[in-house]
Amino acid sequence: MEKIIESDQDHSQPKVASYTSANEASTPIVLINASGHRQELDRNFRLINIVGLGVTSGNTWIALGGSIVVAIYNGGPPGVIYELIAASVAYWFIAASIAELASAMPSSGGVYHWASVTAGRHGRICGFFAGWWNFLAWILAIAATAQIIGAQTVSMYALFHPSFVTQRWQVFVTYQILIWGACLITLYANRALPTLEAIGGFLVVAGVLITIIVCAVMPHVNGQEYASNSFVWREWDNGTGYGSDGFVFCLGMLNGAFAVGTPDVISHMAEEVPRPSQNIPKAILAQFVIGFLTALFYLISIFYSISDLDAILESTYLFPLTEIYRQTTGSAGGSLGLLILSFLPCIIALIGCFLTASRVFWTLARDNATPFAKISGEVDGKHRNPFNSIILCGVICCLLGCIYVGSQTAFSAFVGSFVVLSTLSYLAAILPHLLSKRSNIKPGWFWMKGWIGTVVNAVSCGYIVVFVVIFCFPFALPVDAKTMNYTVLITGGLTVFVGLWWGVVWRRGEYRGPRFVELGREALAETVG
Repeated sequence: MEKIIESDQDHSQPKVASYTSANEASTPIVLINASGHRQELDRNFRLINIVGLGVTSGNTWIALGGSIVVAIYNGGPPGVIYELIAASVAYWFIAASIAELASAMPSSGGVYHWASVTAGRHGRICGFFAGWWNFLAWILAIAATAQIIGAQTVSMYALFHPSFVTQRWQVFVTYQILIWGACLITLYANRALPTLEAIGGFLVVAGVLITIIVCAVMPHVNGQEYASNSFVWREWDNGTGYGSDGFVFCLGMLNGAFAVGTPDVISHMAEEVPRPSQNIPKAILAQFVIGFLTALFYLISIFYSISDLDAILESTYLFPLTEIYRQTTGSAGGSLGLLILSFLPCIIALIGCFLTASRVFWTLARDNATPFAKISGEVDGKHRNPFNSIILCGVICCLLGCIYVGSQTAFSAFVGSFVVLSTLSYLAAILPHLLSKRSNIKPGWFWMKGWIGTVVNAVSCGYIVVFVVIFCFPFALPVDAKTMNYTVLITGGLTVFVGLWWGVVWRRGEYRGPRFVELGREALAETVG
């Protein structure tokens, strides 16, 4: 019989150590991680690498730029700025709640693992739904990121071809190239990925600094006036058709949530990071500080550089920043240069989304929570990654791209459900933690003591419960079939699918759910066959 111990150290591969006690002979010990599984993945992501992953895949300023036209209708430039600040404050509470769970239970399953433990005797079903909601959200994040890059690519071409008429198939072809390119890199470049993500983080920070400088300097060079302080900070403009400005403000926070609503992305690399109980929460908090500051100063700079807002709202470019940059620099070449600064980190962000989604599905599969679990739950011995899970993510995203060709409205309905699905997965972990008086887990390196943790968890849950409902309202009035917000339909339909699959695995009795293994515990009453 083998005995197993958990290790929080840097191990490049599973190892068998020697365990000796006074009562028994030397017995081989297999190192396992906090989820109770063998440590199969290489721990080759250092702190700088996962911070780069978080900053790149949670790339707030580019995400805001991609939806800025829609955001402007929710209050104009002041609305975009203040709604970002409000959404960021709310997600600071969520990020802190996630950081302490990640510190206590560093597992690649993330919310799937945490919900299974914090919910106590209801952990199996809470964890099951949390894991699937989270996986589906990250699949949609891949699709959304690839579509944004596709729109950037087509818009860059259109800059130099004024008579060019954009068609959906052009974005679709670019989308498929991006999906399979990112998938292949994730499959075959596992050792290079940490360095790539660190480079992505650098490109995000360098790109926003260069863009801010250009936006500050070029209008003066071109002899054009800057936008007024009133335009940037005070001229509220409700263009949604809703009568209540307060409701419009809350509805507009969805744009900020798309930008900052990925606090769990780093947590799914826990089994590939040395000392994850410390490094994961550090990286989560660093991601939010960098993301918020870069997004805020970026928005301020581009709004001051706008000379013709109507031209931006009426622009035919698929990627809204194209026209903004053209106005800022005064040339197509200048706009292209700034677009490249956002294009490059977006490519790395797409790879980061593949990393995240594949890790979530792999952790579900190794607990028999997915179809074809035996195949998807394997780690490829040669490539040192969940090879089959990565391929599956590519196939699903490829099919989602086909939806885009058939109906852009249907595709937008799917990707627009990302925020609701992801926040529901957070709720499934944080709410049981709060209701159990935070007593079902042992505190990790990062822990909010006493009433502070209770308040932070309560605010997180309150925000999610209220805004999940708000984010399902139509974006503007009046509403027709094309402009309807189908988030509630997509989220509800996917949840029904998860519920049906839960019935299958529950009836079969194959799903046990993840376990919590205390860090540093030496001899566990488990055997490895």
